[in-house]
Formats: sequence, structure tokens, C-alpha cells
Amino acid sequence: MRRSQGRPKGGAVTSMEPRSGEPLSPPSVGRGMGGRSLTTLLEFPCDFPLKIMGANADGFAQSIAELVCVHAPDFDAATMERRLSKAGNYLALTCTVRATSQAQLDALYRGLTAHPMVKVVL
Repeated sequence: MRRSQGRPKGGAVTSMEPRSGEPLSPPSVGRGMGGRSLTTLLEFPCDFPLKIMGANADGFAQSIAELVCVHAPDFDAATMERRLSKAGNYLALTCTVRATSQAQLDALYRGLTAHPMVKVVL
């Protein structure tokens, strides 16, 4: 992919065009949050890591593991990685799920971001 010749102020890219002769493979199309049509480069099923951060509070990791299992029933909570912040105030969890569709990932992301103990989901 190459950038357009001119750039507006601020360095934003105005278009992305394939180089001549570069093959284009069409990505799969799905439905994003809000029912919008979107393009995804993921091929399902795939292993998809989610990083979930929240306050280091009792029950946070257990609550997140239960929520992830609702959307990805084959998720094994024993594989969840935990990392405390330097001061110990926050806990980062990495949950790798076997994603079967974009709709599944969207629902999981909505569920996680709506959780009252969650600060950030990446």
C-alpha cells in the first residue's frame, strides 16, 4: 500500500491505494458495533488476545473470566495472564479466546466495556 502524494497539514494520510501490480485479496465483511458494515482482516476461527485492565480489587479476575466464558464458552480461565501495575493499584488481564466470528468479538467487547470494574479493553 502506498500513501497519496500530498499530505494535508498534520501529516494525515488522505488515501491508501495499492501499488500497481499488487494483488488485492478482498477481506471478509461483517457487522460491527451499531450494526454498521465493516471490513475485517481476521480469518475465523482464530485465537484473539484481549487485554482488560481494571482496579486491583477482590473478584475482578474471577468476574472477567466468567464474563468471557459467557461469550466464548471454550475459554479456559487457567490460561488468563495477570499483571499488576508497578504500584499494585491496577490489574491487567490477558484473555486469549478462540474467536469464531466478528459478531462474537463485538458482543464480548461490549460486555467487557460495560462491566463496572473495567477501565480499558484492548
